[in-house]
Amino acid sequence: MSPPRTICLAALLLAGLVSAAVAQTPSQWREEQLEALNKSDTIMQRAHREKDLLAQYQVLRRAYASDGRPAFRAIFGQYLSWYQSFIGDYQDAERSFSIEQKALPDDVPSPLGQPGWHPVPALDFIPQLAKKYRVVFLNEAHNIAMTRTLTVRLLKPLREEGFTVFAVETLYPTDIAALNKRGYPVATSGFYTREPIYAEMVRTALKLGYKVVAYEADANHAGNAREAQQAANLSKILKDDPNAKLVVNAGYAHIQKTGKFLGAQSMAEHFVKDSGIEPLSVEQTVLIPHQDRAMDHPDYAALVAAAQPREPIVFIDKDAKPWSLRPGYDVSVIFPEQQFALGRPTWASLWGARVPYVVSGNVCQQHWPCMVAARYAEEGDDAIPADRVVLDPVPLMTINSVKITRGQDSIPIGRLYLRPDHRYRLTISDERHRIGSQMITIQPTGPTAGLTQPATSTGCAVAALSQPSMPCHNP
Repeated sequence: MSPPRTICLAALLLAGLVSAAVAQTPSQWREEQLEALNKSDTIMQRAHREKDLLAQYQVLRRAYASDGRPAFRAIFGQYLSWYQSFIGDYQDAERSFSIEQKALPDDVPSPLGQPGWHPVPALDFIPQLAKKYRVVFLNEAHNIAMTRTLTVRLLKPLREEGFTVFAVETLYPTDIAALNKRGYPVATSGFYTREPIYAEMVRTALKLGYKVVAYEADANHAGNAREAQQAANLSKILKDDPNAKLVVNAGYAHIQKTGKFLGAQSMAEHFVKDSGIEPLSVEQTVLIPHQDRAMDHPDYAALVAAAQPREPIVFIDKDAKPWSLRPGYDVSVIFPEQQFALGRPTWASLWGARVPYVVSGNVCQQHWPCMVAARYAEEGDDAIPADRVVLDPVPLMTINSVKITRGQDSIPIGRLYLRPDHRYRLTISDERHRIGSQMITIQPTGPTAGLTQPATSTGCAVAALSQPSMPCHNP
């Protein structure tokens, strides 16, 4: 499905943040953006005539390559980036669309050099901070899956603190009842749920016993009307269940409790006014690493150099008061520097919850590009995979610096990130056809070797990449 129009309008406003270098009047720029938005919607409709996700992505990247106008690239780059995240190409998703994190006049001074301030793991501290709240807001950058990795991990300790409902942005109300019964998201569950880590977030909540709910506004609500209706939907959840404790996933500044918000009030501001409840607001989108270091917030490098984190952190003082870079939030999360292996970021491990599983292009049987998707063995073929990777020895097309994958020698190699002690069903497909499938079991500790044989209906469990002649044993 295409993104709701309200999301597209938000993309238009966000794209304006990266347009300062374009030598045009504001009215000219906005006119070109609106034209680009309409063109983008038309391309999305064309892409969604294709049933396969990889085929949809091919339509999008070819359209991106065909129009180099800045307004179109600014708008459509975000569309492309969403779909790159959907296929597991997180590295290029960031390259296609990123928001420069500039210092703002009301930024709070860095905690570095101030007496008593020190870093602690966010995964340990935030659940303790949440004890005195009934509602926790966690934000994300929709095309940067890294910004939802901590949320996945926080769901368990928050559940242990008594939180019972998980409210997720852009879930489709039409699938909510079926989703809670089924236990995993499918393509019709929502828009961002097509991204594997987003799907893992929803799946994890369901496995932990949360009731998963939608709170998105109606399609005809945009701007302040969207913020107000989202807040009203969240308030109603709490009114209907006086014992509910709510965890809310939202994008960007929707969770900002005070301050300027696109000329209106944020969802969080409306929520406080409607419900009378003060939520805990956890900011996760500003102090993040970028491949282009010029996009980082000016404080990011020094904070990371001082703390040397290997997982997301927050700063607290001697009294355990958290530091927030921005007014309107209670605490700022700082993510570690990124590391990549075989073109994929190691944060896809969900900070140690998953291990790498190496896959060889041999399974593709010379069908390129080739998608390898890993689904939990107990879930249906309609499930959003736990992870996906696309393999291609020679990318069909280079879009500036954007490539679908990176190959190694003549046979490409990639990585999936999967939970240990679980069985998965791998499906291998090109744009039009399923090539094959394999059942695998992920080992409990250490990196997991991958596949070297062509896909079959029975398949291989594990084979060492360093020994391509090693026989393949069925699990």
